[in-house]
Amino acid sequence: MILMRLTSLIILFVFFNGFSQQEKIKVDSTMILLNDFKAAGILDSLFEASILNLKNRRRQVDKQSLYKGSVNLDTIKKRLAYLDSKTPIDIVYNPIIGHFINTYLDRRRSSYKKLIKRSSYYFPMFEEILDKEGVPLEMKYLSIIESALLPRAKSSAGASGIWQFMFSTGKIYDLEVSSYVDERLAPLRATNAAAKYLKSLYDIFGDWTLAMAAYNSGPGNVTKAIRRSGGYTNFWNIRPFLPKETANYIPAFFATLYIFEYAQSHGITLDEPQFNFLKTDTVQIRQTIHFDHLTEIFGITTDELEFLNPSYKLNIIPNIEGRDYTLRLPLNYIGLFIANEDEVYAYAQKEINSREKPLPKFYKMDSKIIYRVVSGDYLGKIAQKFKVKVSEIKRWNNLKTDNINIGDKLIIYTRNLEYQTSLLFNNLHNRTETNIKKTFMKESAREIINIFDHKTD
Repeated sequence: MILMRLTSLIILFVFFNGFSQQEKIKVDSTMILLNDFKAAGILDSLFEASILNLKNRRRQVDKQSLYKGSVNLDTIKKRLAYLDSKTPIDIVYNPIIGHFINTYLDRRRSSYKKLIKRSSYYFPMFEEILDKEGVPLEMKYLSIIESALLPRAKSSAGASGIWQFMFSTGKIYDLEVSSYVDERLAPLRATNAAAKYLKSLYDIFGDWTLAMAAYNSGPGNVTKAIRRSGGYTNFWNIRPFLPKETANYIPAFFATLYIFEYAQSHGITLDEPQFNFLKTDTVQIRQTIHFDHLTEIFGITTDELEFLNPSYKLNIIPNIEGRDYTLRLPLNYIGLFIANEDEVYAYAQKEINSREKPLPKFYKMDSKIIYRVVSGDYLGKIAQKFKVKVSEIKRWNNLKTDNINIGDKLIIYTRNLEYQTSLLFNNLHNRTETNIKKTFMKESAREIINIFDHKTD
């Protein structure tokens, strides 16, 4: 009872006090505002101080995390000096390179693990070609800066492939680009072209570091930087006059070279690669064939075929007069393919004749359309609508994920309408014969694989 009375008194006091404050506001608002907000001002100042303190702590944490994986400076210098002794590329320590090394080790450790795994397939190929052209073997690391060793990488400027050739530069080095084939995406062909291009740039500038800078931004930009620097021909002297991308391009190269060479010393473990380049080989293709046919016959996956043969943009190896096209396969499939070559072509031709029009009419580049994404669209729905694959849409549009937004424009290469309308009838008519043929081919392939594996054991 006493407690209730006290509570009532407190409420009445607060009410009347508040009422009197409202009256004061009417009389002299300026004075009351100052009195009312004095405490609030103190609280605001305390809050600002606490926020500032929090920001400072965050900066300290970020600064500490930046150098979490830092390497002893003397160690870096000694290792770079050793690497310099092994190559004609001028490798000299400076703080910029040291910063890139520490930053990459701290922030990109997992990425470098993946890159090293990919490199175990590509680097033996690159080294052979670079050596043949008289280019330092260390130039293989340039491919990582260019494309992260993704053969179908494409830049916003239109450069494509592991070595990021523009269309015009690719033509200079005889890299075919057509509706079906883009040799800028072919690792062997593109590496040959890159080695020749780097050698020609070295002949111009007489310095491999400047040759790399010219590879990135063009020889014209390097020449202008030399002039603006007052005639210096050392990269670090002309660096302030180069485009920002090129200014960071060379330090990134040296940091990558260092990390690859000393990966294990920094605890970057190496995983087994998916393929060993030395355990693959090529066969020349005499007839049009689709990756799907090879998958159906031999059981090798489309992803594996795309990895080994990235230059075939539509997963079709065409048969064009005057051009030679090859198929790269793991060694255990090479003998299998050769032993069954006639049967493979017969099956592929029968499938094309029964379900599709001849190749030039089946995938026509002039059938390209631009599709605008609308509400409710997703890649699977769009792929189904146009009778194509999600993976194809992603490849045509250089999409890294399945995420699309309303209003996005997508490039779609549509198949012939004749194929779409006649597919059902052709399949019904040929189903029995085709299934028998498929079964026979697959069973034969399994037997040969078993025999081949037994012999190699």
